[in-house]
Amino acid sequence: MVETDSRVKKSLLNARVNLIFYFLTLLLSFFSRKIFLDTLGADFIGLTGTLYNLLASLNLAELGIATAISYVLYKPLFDHDEPKIIEIVSVLGYLYRWIGLIILVAGIILSAFLPLIYPDTKFDYALIYFAYYSFLASSLIGYFINYRQNLLAADQRNYVVAAYFQTSNIVKILIQMTSAYYTGSYWIWVSIELIFGIGYSFILNWKIDQTYPWLKIELREGRRLFRKYPEVARLTKQLFVHQINGFAQFQTTPLFIYAFVSLRIVAYYGNYTLITDKMFQLLNAMLSSTSAGVGNLIAEGNREKTESVFWELTGVRFWIGGILFFVFFLLMDGFISFWLGSEFLLSKAILLILLVKIYIQITTDSMGQFIYGYGLFADVWASVVQTVVFLVCAGVGGCVWGVSGIIAASAISTFAIVGVWRPYYLYSRGFKLPVMNYWKKWVVFNVLNASSMLMGYCVVALLTRFFPHSTFLEWTVYAVTTSFVYIVISFVMFYLFIDSTRMLLKRFVR
Repeated sequence: MVETDSRVKKSLLNARVNLIFYFLTLLLSFFSRKIFLDTLGADFIGLTGTLYNLLASLNLAELGIATAISYVLYKPLFDHDEPKIIEIVSVLGYLYRWIGLIILVAGIILSAFLPLIYPDTKFDYALIYFAYYSFLASSLIGYFINYRQNLLAADQRNYVVAAYFQTSNIVKILIQMTSAYYTGSYWIWVSIELIFGIGYSFILNWKIDQTYPWLKIELREGRRLFRKYPEVARLTKQLFVHQINGFAQFQTTPLFIYAFVSLRIVAYYGNYTLITDKMFQLLNAMLSSTSAGVGNLIAEGNREKTESVFWELTGVRFWIGGILFFVFFLLMDGFISFWLGSEFLLSKAILLILLVKIYIQITTDSMGQFIYGYGLFADVWASVVQTVVFLVCAGVGGCVWGVSGIIAASAISTFAIVGVWRPYYLYSRGFKLPVMNYWKKWVVFNVLNASSMLMGYCVVALLTRFFPHSTFLEWTVYAVTTSFVYIVISFVMFYLFIDSTRMLLKRFVR
């Protein structure tokens, strides 16, 4: 009972800190995006975005080691076995040192091809190389210095990382905005990015030393200890394939858009994903803080309780997924127009496909939490299939339909594997229950969302007559009213027909 109380308290603390910083950074992100586009230009924003995506490909060398280590840490953290924790984190430090060296060499090699990647750019290659190596240096800090932050995440203390990282990020963006507004200098903007990456590292490690004064890492012992934990190597090999799939799904989309459309459209697409990413951050602020708690819960071995919590979290994600789909479809274009201008709008078809993809991601995220908690990474073939399906569909779709085809490729591959295969995998290997239990509830959740959207649309259509939205103030009133109407309708539907919703509400109130 004490462990359960502690798990819930840590989850709530993580959620509270994440929410506080989420709202602090929300308006700042939109305001800074506007300033950066006006002062630095869409081409520069597209350039930095593609550079980040290129460097993300190098992070595949991480192989999923952090996830494997987190899984191995759940049990000793539950048992408060400090010597074993020190050994496991020492293994992580040893592996990350080698990975950092590999990424450094690969990054230097990749930099030789930058003139081929950006053949007709208007930017000076000195600037491109400066930005590239600054971003590379910031990435390498995580491998050589910040690797111990993985212990904080596994120990449900991610609020420590969030507090220091987000504070540093807010100050960094404010300085970058000031610099961009008064100087318009690309060089200063990139320099600030690098300086704050280094400064954050020193502050974070000082806090880790305070939190775990007993954590004395021996990197030299890492190689010997690595043999002591063969499960790390086994899980890492499996997770590497999953890492490749994650990269293909999320990091190559802007690269496909750049290849088949243009660098400017990458920035336009980035405006939309900035909004959706902020909503993902809000959702993660509320629910991702439970990930380590899920691993801790599974370590207890109570299968009934574990499945019950799974449906509580899944129900919340279906409810929120429906809200975001409905609200974004009605309000996204208006917000983009008032925020940046109507010239930055993408087509309604692109928006619809993007929202379908997001809905699939949101409603299946809780499944990923429990699959990771059980350590079910052996289905590497599924990730290979998902990657191949995405790459083929994105290539064909990009040629024929442009941006719409590329985003649709991600939605199709995600639903085929994450939406269809992973429920079977979790239920057969984790819960050890019939998968039809999942599909019956899945149908109910989607019917409730579809019914709520139909009722919500009918009500909003009537309200539109009384809420014109030709000015930003009128649009704000309309947006708040529309969102409130749908949230009430969908909540009533879920409360009436879903047991796990009522259970979660009682837990939240208590």
